[in-house]
Amino acid sequence: MNTNDTHINRRSFLASAGLLTAGAILSPRLLFGQKVIDGPVQQINRAAATAKINVTTLRGNIFMVEGSGGNIAVLNGPQGKLLVDAGIDVSKAHVAAALKTISNKPIKVLINSHWHFDHTSGNDWLHDAGATIISQDITRDHLTKRIFQPEWNYTFEPLPKGGIPTITYKNEYKKHFNGENILVKTYQPAHTDADSSIYFPNADILHVADTFWNGYYPFIDYATGGSIDGMITAAAQNVANTNKHTIVIPGHGPIGNHAQLVQFHDMLATIRERVASLKKQGRDLKGVIAAKPTASFDPVFGNFVIKGDFFAKLVFTGV
Repeated sequence: MNTNDTHINRRSFLASAGLLTAGAILSPRLLFGQKVIDGPVQQINRAAATAKINVTTLRGNIFMVEGSGGNIAVLNGPQGKLLVDAGIDVSKAHVAAALKTISNKPIKVLINSHWHFDHTSGNDWLHDAGATIISQDITRDHLTKRIFQPEWNYTFEPLPKGGIPTITYKNEYKKHFNGENILVKTYQPAHTDADSSIYFPNADILHVADTFWNGYYPFIDYATGGSIDGMITAAAQNVANTNKHTIVIPGHGPIGNHAQLVQFHDMLATIRERVASLKKQGRDLKGVIAAKPTASFDPVFGNFVIKGDFFAKLVFTGV
C-alpha cells in the first residue's frame, strides 16, 4: 500500500490517470467552436480504465484512494467500509483491488459529494458490492435525469437504478460508523447546485470534494447551478471549518491543509474582482482574456488541465 510518500510523484501520476487525464478536457478549443474529434469524457473514461490507483493512509483508519476520477475517502473498521465518492465505473477492477489492500471488510456505505460522473459513475457496482448510497436530494435528482454539459459537449445519461441513492438529505446528514460521528453538510450552489462536505471529527479530516482543487484552477458547472460567487463562499466556509491540524481531501489534487484552502480562496476572490472590473469597463470575453487577469496565479494554479484563459472565461460567465 502506498502512503504519504506517494506525494513525491503525484503531479506526474495525476497527469496520466483519472479525471484530470485528458489534456483536452475543458480546454479553450472546446469553447470557441473548434472541432473536437475525441471529447473529454471519452478520453477520461479511456484513461480511467487503465489508471493506476494509489491508496494513501491518512489518520484514524481513514484513507484516500485516487486515480479514478475524483478523490475517494475510505473509512475502514469493524462495521465495514464507508466511502465518499465512487470514482469512474470503468475503473471498477482497479478500485476494487485497491480497496482490498486496505482490508477485506465489506463495502457498506457510499456517500456522493455531488452528481458529476467522475464521482458517481461507480455507484452501481458499489451498490452491487453491498453499499447503501446516500446523497443530497438534488444530487439524487440529477442522477435520475439526462444532463447536457455544454462545456464538455456531452449528454450524461441517468445512472442505472442500483446506482441511485436511496437515502437523501436536504441540508445535513449525520451517521455514526466505525466509531466516527460523520457529519455531512451542503454548501450553497458552488461547483454545482448540490455540493456537500463530509467531516470525520475524531480524525479531523474534511472531504470538501470539488469546492477545492488543490493546486489547480477548478471547474464551475454553470449547467447545473454552479457559480463563481458560490465557489468563493464555499472556499471561505472551508477555511472557517478547518485549522492547521485538519487534513483536507480535495476533489482533485494532493491531500491539502488549511493554508492551501486560504490560498485557494484568495485566488478565487482576486480573479473574480479583476474579471468583474474588466467586464464593468466594457471588455468582452476576448478582451478580458487578453488582459490576463489570472497571470499572477498561473504559475501555481495554471499548470494543469484548466489554464488561466479558460478559468477567466468561467469567471466571466458568472460576474
